[in-house]
Amino acid sequence: MSTPTSNPPERTPDAAQTSPNKTTIFNRLPTRALLAIVTLVFVVGWLLNTPPGLEGKADAVGYAICHQIVERSFAVNGQPIALCARCTGMYLGAMIAMAYQLFLGRRRSEWPGKGMLVVLGVFFLAFALDGTNSAAKLFLGHDLLYTPNNTLRLITGTGMGIAMGVMVQPTFNQTLWKNYDPRPYFMSWKSFAGMLAVEAAVVLMVLSEKPFFLIPFSYISAAGVVIFLVLLYSMILMVIFDHENKIEKTADYLPWMLGGILVAFMHIGGVDYLRYLITGTWEGFSLHLG
Repeated sequence: MSTPTSNPPERTPDAAQTSPNKTTIFNRLPTRALLAIVTLVFVVGWLLNTPPGLEGKADAVGYAICHQIVERSFAVNGQPIALCARCTGMYLGAMIAMAYQLFLGRRRSEWPGKGMLVVLGVFFLAFALDGTNSAAKLFLGHDLLYTPNNTLRLITGTGMGIAMGVMVQPTFNQTLWKNYDPRPYFMSWKSFAGMLAVEAAVVLMVLSEKPFFLIPFSYISAAGVVIFLVLLYSMILMVIFDHENKIEKTADYLPWMLGGILVAFMHIGGVDYLRYLITGTWEGFSLHLG
């Protein structure tokens, strides 16, 4: 009996998926140039109309997707970082999970095994439970199950971020590439445990509340929001325009990435505008609650 190779050939989609590319606004040169110009104008417009500095831009990203309640955020010198404790965990955890997977291989497209999916399911349930309990404290004014705190928000948010990163990255590869690797990123519990160890170390660094850790992690989590939205919206655009499994080299993804960037900043900028219109301030909420 032959021994399977450690690097199986990349999978080629079915014949229906390998038909010649349809002409869309994303593979015509004039409209590609127009798309690049419109995206640049929109992003520059967002940059010019949000608070100054790198910290201000990170805050503006968080402003679009996070309540930024002061009491539920870690702070540097009394100033809350871009995202609340839970959202910091989510997007920081997702970015670390995705970066870790890139070290394990490229274009892998299968979800992890059932046992690992169970672990991810537990992470999701812990996130939902802690989020519900925390929301009850906010809206009812008293504890539902236990007293919520930022440590639990960060830990359960990180667990949810791990689940997001582990599920979205192979899904993205299977949607994007014409020839993708049918293997999962985590082929053993050892590699999965390695990722969890890295995530745990980052959680401990954040909980130290030292500016040396909080400042860069705040920027990474804010960047994670943008990256995650770009990946999701570019996938949606490829599905809408029937372009799944058509990308052969990274350069072919560029126009779809531009489309994802445009929609992501339309999302962020639109929510920023509406929230500022309602509140009249770029500051997060302060409710004087735990």
